[in-house]
Amino acid sequence: MNSQEVMRYVESEYEIIRLTPCEVCGGEYLHNYQEIVSKDDSMYDILICACSKCGHEKSFEFHAPYLEEIKKKTKKKDSMYN
Repeated sequence: MNSQEVMRYVESEYEIIRLTPCEVCGGEYLHNYQEIVSKDDSMYDILICACSKCGHEKSFEFHAPYLEEIKKKTKKKDSMYN
């Protein structure tokens, strides 16, 4: 996956958040915190957001295949030095 494809992937995550109304008041979610997690040998981009009107928090979880590629490359480099 090249950098342009990665950027499109990440942009689509933020677009989904922008288009998702708050389930409490219908307001807009704003990005508060981001975390990368590995689950079942897959990588995920977790974005914790809060509503700009009522403060309701919501977690968005996105599969991040571009991070899996980075993880594989890092493991490969590490094994070269061991």
